[in-house]
Amino acid sequence: MSGHSPGNAPVQIRKYLAIFGLMLLATLMTAGASYIPFGNRSINVIVALCIAGFQAFLVLGHMMHLLSEKKMIYGVLAFTAIFLVCMFALTILAHHDLPGATAD
Repeated sequence: MSGHSPGNAPVQIRKYLAIFGLMLLATLMTAGASYIPFGNRSINVIVALCIAGFQAFLVLGHMMHLLSEKKMIYGVLAFTAIFLVCMFALTILAHHDLPGATAD
């Protein structure tokens, strides 16, 4: 808790404004990437999920102060990251999995 004294408030405000700017930029990148034809829709999904992962890192690591926590939090954060990657993989793998009635 040593980083929460009133004397370093301008440093904290600059940090949060920088994170806000990065989140805004990542949101614009996600919207812009949806219009770029990468040649395959799966690549568009991968790009959007990578940007979402970066946004999740900003929120979890900086806004929720998990980067400055103890070892237990790192374990939970690593488990969450592995779970997130697995969910991304399931989303990408299920992209071409259509029910039999909808196939042409």
